[in-house]
Amino acid sequence: MRTGTFDYTINGRGTVASAVDLMADVPRLVTMHPLAVRAEAVPPPSPEVLRSTAVTSRLKFGPVGMHITYRADLVVRGEDEVLTVAHQQPRTTLTSHVRVAEVGDDRVRIKVVVTFECPALLFSYAFGKARFAHMHMATQISSHLNR
Repeated sequence: MRTGTFDYTINGRGTVASAVDLMADVPRLVTMHPLAVRAEAVPPPSPEVLRSTAVTSRLKFGPVGMHITYRADLVVRGEDEVLTVAHQQPRTTLTSHVRVAEVGDDRVRIKVVVTFECPALLFSYAFGKARFAHMHMATQISSHLNR
């Protein structure tokens, strides 16, 4: 197994509550995800999980395209915090920890720390795709907040 971490910050208009609402809404975020093609609600795997979403993404391995589906579990939705844990086979986990702070009149800062773990053989490809997708989403979220 191999683990990596990356982070990003999004600044935009809005309140802490509206930013938390957005960052906790996985189906809405999927519309901003460059690889995702579908999201559907699924039963949470345990009572500790607030909401689960099955997300299907289209990936390319050279000339070969394939669909993969992972389960994104909303684990924490606090006043200024969101924690989502995504699970995919084989033994792949992506944890997204979001903190939101007010930084001025109707302005917020969203700080996202992503931790990614998967088998070493897949790490380079999968971690790169995760980082690419999240950086693209960050741009889309920023545009959404600042329109």
